Amino acid sequence: MKAEVKKAQPTGGGGGAWTRFVTARPRLTLLVALVLTALAVMAGGGVADRMGSGGWEDPDAESTYAIEVLEREFPGSQPNLLLLVDAGPAGVDDPAVAAEGRRLAERLDARDGVDGAGSYWRTGSPALRSKDGRQAVIAARIAGDEKAAGEVLQRLAPEFRGGHGPVEVSVGGPLAVRHEMQTIIQEDLVRAELIALPITLVLLVMVFGSAVAALLPLGIGIVAILGTNAVLRGITEFTDVSVFAQNLTTALGLGLAIDYALFVVRRFREELTAGADPRTAVGTTLRTAGRTVLFSALTVAVSLAAMLVFPQYFLRSFAYAGIAVVLLAAAAALILLPAALLLLGDRVNALDLRTLLRPRRKGRAGDPVGAETDDVSEGAGWARTAGLVMRRAPWFAVATAAGLVLLGLPFLGVKFGTADDRQLPAVAESRVVQDELRDGFPGSPGGALTVLAEGPATPAQYAAYRERIEALDGVARVDGPVAAGTGGRTHAYYTVVPEGESVGAGAQRVVGELRAEKAPFDTAVTGAAAVLVDSKDAIGERLPWAAAIIVVVTLVLVFLLTGSVLIPLQAVVLNALSLTAMFGAVVWVFQEGHLSGLLGFTATGDIETTLPVLMFCVAFGLSMDYGVFLLSRIKEEYDATGDHEGAVRHGLRRTGGLITAAAVILAVVMVAIGTSRVTNTKMLGLGVALAVLMDAMVVRSLLVPSVMKLTGRLTWWAPGPLRRLHGRFGISEGGERPTVTAPGIAGAPGAAGPDRVPEKVGQV
Repeated sequence: MKAEVKKAQPTGGGGGAWTRFVTARPRLTLLVALVLTALAVMAGGGVADRMGSGGWEDPDAESTYAIEVLEREFPGSQPNLLLLVDAGPAGVDDPAVAAEGRRLAERLDARDGVDGAGSYWRTGSPALRSKDGRQAVIAARIAGDEKAAGEVLQRLAPEFRGGHGPVEVSVGGPLAVRHEMQTIIQEDLVRAELIALPITLVLLVMVFGSAVAALLPLGIGIVAILGTNAVLRGITEFTDVSVFAQNLTTALGLGLAIDYALFVVRRFREELTAGADPRTAVGTTLRTAGRTVLFSALTVAVSLAAMLVFPQYFLRSFAYAGIAVVLLAAAAALILLPAALLLLGDRVNALDLRTLLRPRRKGRAGDPVGAETDDVSEGAGWARTAGLVMRRAPWFAVATAAGLVLLGLPFLGVKFGTADDRQLPAVAESRVVQDELRDGFPGSPGGALTVLAEGPATPAQYAAYRERIEALDGVARVDGPVAAGTGGRTHAYYTVVPEGESVGAGAQRVVGELRAEKAPFDTAVTGAAAVLVDSKDAIGERLPWAAAIIVVVTLVLVFLLTGSVLIPLQAVVLNALSLTAMFGAVVWVFQEGHLSGLLGFTATGDIETTLPVLMFCVAFGLSMDYGVFLLSRIKEEYDATGDHEGAVRHGLRRTGGLITAAAVILAVVMVAIGTSRVTNTKMLGLGVALAVLMDAMVVRSLLVPSVMKLTGRLTWWAPGPLRRLHGRFGISEGGERPTVTAPGIAGAPGAAGPDRVPEKVGQV
C-alpha cells in the first residue's frame, strides 16, 4: 500500500516568537552580551583564591564531628602545619641544633593564628624524630577555615622556609598540601587553556573551512567560561566550592559551547545553501537545531545536577560549575549566535582557508563560499558505514558490546582511598616533606586514628577502655588518653595506630571495631581511615538516588524527543557501555600504575572515592549530548519517510562527521586538562577524553546503528496513551515538513511505506 504524504504541523510551538525575539535587534543583543561579559570578567576575577582544595569528607559524618570537637578542645591534637627540620650529619640532638629547634618552635607558637605549636625538642616524642636522627618535626595548628588558614600559611611559610643557622627547614602538613595543590591547579589551568585554544581554533577551521565560522564557537565558549566564573564567585559567598571545579568549567565551557555552535552554524549554512535568506535561515535553525541544543543542554545539566545529592562539597562544586556552564553555553548558542549569524549572513563563509591547502570543490550555482556543496556526496562515507553495520548488525552489536565490556573488566578490581599529598608532583615541597615522614619516621605519620571520648569518666574507666582497644585485632599501639581540664573533665582522646597502611583494609576494619566497642562514655572515631569509611558510606547511601535521577530523567527526556519506549532504554544502556573503557582505564592506569612514568604521576594503589562518581556524571552527560544530536536527525527523517533503515543511514550521514569533530575537539580540551601535574585532574581529563572518543567513534558509529537494525520498526513503538502524551508535549527537531503515514506497526510515529519522500524536502 502506498504511503500518504501530508503536511506536518510545526513541532514544539513558539519557534516563531523565539526567532522574532532573538533576531529583532541583533546589534543590541550583541552589545548587551558584550557588556555582561565585561561585568562577568570583573565579577569572576580572583574566584580561584576563594575556592577550597578539600571537600572529600562528609560534613555530617562522625569523623567530621570528632575533628571539630578536637580542634576546639585540643588544638594541638590536630596539627595541619609541619616544619621538617633537617640537621644534616650533626643530628637533631646536637646542642646547637636543639637550641635552634626550640627557638623556631617558640617563634611559630607566638604568631597570630597559630595554636599549640609543639616539637621533638619540647616533647621528646620518638614519632617526631627520624629513624636516622637527622630530621625532626615542629607541629602546629593554624586555626580558621580553609581561606583564613591559607592566608596565615602564605604569611608564615616564607619566614620559616630555608636556612636557619645549623638547620634547613621545609614546610609541609595537610594545610601546605592543600595550598600547594590549589596553586598548581591554577597554574595548570592557565597552561591547559593556552594549549587547548589554538589547537581548537585550528580544528574548527578544518571543520568549517571559514575562519569567520570557526571563530564563532570559540567566542561562545569564552562567554560561557567567563560567565560561569562569575556565577561561581557568587556561590562562594554562601558555600564552599572546590578549586577543581574550574577545570570542568574550562572543559565544558569550550567543549559544549563548540558542540552547540557547531550544530547551529552547520544548520544555518545548510539553509543558506538551500537558498534561504539569512533571517529565514536563522528561523529554521532555531526551530530545528536550536531545539536539539536546548534539549541536549537539559540532559547534560540533569546528569551533572545528580551530584547535588552527595554531601561532599567536592562533588557539589562540579554540579554548580557544570549546570552553570551548560546553561550559559546553551543560552549563548541560542541568543548570541543567531544574532551574529543574522548580521553576518553569507559572510559566515568568508575567509575560506581550505583553499590554501587544496583546490576548491565546485559548488552549485549560488552556493555561498565554503558552504557544503553536495547533499548527496557529503557524509557518504558515514552512510556507507551505517549500511555496512546494519547488513552485519548481529556481528557488530555483539562484538562491539563484548569489546567494551572487556575493556571495563579492570574496574572490578577497583580499590577506593583518599586523596593525599601524592596527588602532587614529586618535587613539590609539601609532597617532599610528606615523603620524608612516610619513609623516614617511625609509626604511620598521618595515619593514626583518634578516638574522642565525651562525658564524665574516672581514671579507671579511661584505663579499662584503653585496654579493650589495645586488644583489638589490627591495633599496633594506643597512646593516651589525653584529657582536658581536671576533676570533672568531659573530653579526652586516644591515639590509635593501626597496623599496615594508614587507609588500607585493615585500618578501615579497625575503624568499625572501634565504633562497635562499648565504652562508659560517648565516643567518636576520626582519622584518615575513618574519613574514608564515612565518605564511602555517604556515597553508597546516595548513589542509588543519583543514578535514579539520571536514569529517570534521561528516559523521560529521550521519550519526549523520540516518542518511543525502546529508544530511551537503548540510550541509557548504550551510554553506560560507552563509559566502560574509561573506568577500566582508570583502574589499569591510575590504580595499578601502568604508564605512570609516561604520564608523570605516582600510583597509590587506589582511586579517590569521589572521582568515579564525578567522571560518570560528566561522561554520561556528554554521551547523551552526542546521542541527542544523532537521534534527533534519525527521528526527523523517520517522521518524514517512515523508512527505518534509511532514517538511520540519514542520521549518521548528517551527524557522523559533526559528532566526530565535536568529540575530537572536546577530547583535545580534556587532554589539555589532563596535562595537569595533580593526579586527580589528570585522571579526570584523560578519562573523560577517552570516554568521549569511544562514545563518538564506537558507540554512535557501530553500536547504535546495529542495535537499531536489530530492533527494527519496534524501535519506534509506544502504547496509545504515551503516543498521545508525546503528541502533546513531545520535543522534536524540524519545522514544517512532510511526514509519512502508512500501515505499519501500531504505535509507530511514522509507518513504513514503499515510497520515500525525497530528501530535498526539508533536508537536514
